[in-house]
Amino acid sequence: MIKSKRLPLITVIIIAVATAFMLPWFVDKTETVNSPSQAEYVSKLFLNDIVTLDIKVNEDKWNEILENATAEEYIPCDITINGTTFSSVGIRPKGNSSLSKVASSGSDRYSFRLNFDKYVDGQTCFGLDTLILNNMDSDYTYVKEYFAYDIMHYMGVNSPLTTFADIKVNGKTWGLYLAVEGYGKSFLERTYGATEGQLYNVKSMGMSQDKRGDNNVPESTNTNIKGRAFNGDASNDNIPDDRNAFDGGAPGIGRSTGGDLVYKDDDPDSYSAIFDNAVFKADDDDYERVIEAIKHLNNGTELEKYLDVDQILRYLAVHTFVVNLDSYVSNMQQNYYLYENDGKITVLPWDYNLAFGGFQSGDVQAAINFPIDTPVSDVDMSQRPLINVLLSVPEYLEKYHNYLNDIVTGYFNSGLFEKTLENITSIIDPYVKNDPTAFCTYEQYKTALNAFREFCLLRAQSVAGQLSGEIPATADGQNADGTALLSADNVNLSAMGAQGGGRFNGEGFRPVQGQQQNDGQDLIQPQNGNPPTMPDGQMQQGNRGDIAGAPFDKQTQATDGQNGTSYSNNIPAIGALAVISALAVIIALRWPRRF
Repeated sequence: MIKSKRLPLITVIIIAVATAFMLPWFVDKTETVNSPSQAEYVSKLFLNDIVTLDIKVNEDKWNEILENATAEEYIPCDITINGTTFSSVGIRPKGNSSLSKVASSGSDRYSFRLNFDKYVDGQTCFGLDTLILNNMDSDYTYVKEYFAYDIMHYMGVNSPLTTFADIKVNGKTWGLYLAVEGYGKSFLERTYGATEGQLYNVKSMGMSQDKRGDNNVPESTNTNIKGRAFNGDASNDNIPDDRNAFDGGAPGIGRSTGGDLVYKDDDPDSYSAIFDNAVFKADDDDYERVIEAIKHLNNGTELEKYLDVDQILRYLAVHTFVVNLDSYVSNMQQNYYLYENDGKITVLPWDYNLAFGGFQSGDVQAAINFPIDTPVSDVDMSQRPLINVLLSVPEYLEKYHNYLNDIVTGYFNSGLFEKTLENITSIIDPYVKNDPTAFCTYEQYKTALNAFREFCLLRAQSVAGQLSGEIPATADGQNADGTALLSADNVNLSAMGAQGGGRFNGEGFRPVQGQQQNDGQDLIQPQNGNPPTMPDGQMQQGNRGDIAGAPFDKQTQATDGQNGTSYSNNIPAIGALAVISALAVIIALRWPRRF
């Protein structure tokens, strides 16, 4: 057959038309791919085995902030991180009860917060605005918080990156810390591809863990709205007198200040635990959007419009598995971040040094068998609507169970946990052995690691048993039939380090009576008739959305989150374009000569 002289032109025209037809749909699906590798600080900091931080600071000023650590005042310092020096970085002690605990112990091993643009406008650490240095308080294993976040990453939960940090101060070895990415503009850019939206550090215990104004908001933006001091470097003197007043005793244990996400009214003052701790400058419109979302959560209406349901279910699955009671699930109702963007809220994880039964735990068997379907402690399910309402929707409960199963099978039963633990300990072991400010001896650390390993493996067995029905998955079921619970006689819970353990007097978690399994009884039900349609029909297996096992296995993946779509999701579009292009070539080749 004689080919047409116009074959190239014909082919180009057909392909161009086909491409123009498909391109809008294709671009819509691939316009944003969130990959941690897009942020320079990911590779510079969090893909290293251990980062070295050499802090140079005026000795007198350093001693002054150590002596007055609870004031949480900044001083400038120069920090050299893996050979790169950043000048005039703000540093201060941080924490709540842990800060007071260290201050009263005679130790100077405080946790610290680094604010890179506190004194130099726009300065970052390879793009990172804030870095948290956690001191391993109440964690003799040195790895509890690392593993909590690692499982979050494995399950695709938007969460901070971590690595270990060998710290020196004026050339003197200070200790091995966990370095944690702070929640700020850089986190939003890395995770969501943009900096829109508002972050709230939910704290029910008076002052926020991150003092207001630390996150790059100029002091000129300080505002008092309805009696609350926002942003700037506010001191406790700016907090209203009733800010630290709680009915019935210790902070965080009495009346609700919003951390429980129970809807009360439309007054922002009713949610001070949230709004007093805005990371960025917030106003009445910001509060109104969050309150509207809380209202719909409590009513069980339009859940997927006002909540990032999938992210929250992933978070709840991991949070339940790691048994962290210094959090939303207990009477503390704190230690998480709320992220709101365009009226939709989600929960971001925070503060896991007391995970794996390290808070208010007196019974290791209760910790290992912590019920997955009523995962609250010392409160009723109805008092925690984020859990109660979502798990009352059958489709959500099933998805939550599937995510728990992903943790058990993909992270633990696959051998990934033990391999990661072995890798981590082989790297940090010599640093722990020579840690001059450690809260425990090297021998206690080794004992703690053994207990941690056994706890995690037994926890995986218990969750698997609860999912299969062999072990009761509710508090009432476990109280009624304790013989089915997994035995934990060989695990010494206190060996891992703990805080607040005496409160339960060996009685375990004291779950509230009357908590029923999520079969539709005694739980808040959605009021919009039919349960919401699931956003996707396929269960996503553990995808290690941010960094898989960083810094130790150094794998990365693009997230499949709310602002990004994996290229794999565009296979239909790519295939369609390929087929059309092939047809175009075939037609052109067979085109009659008379054309």
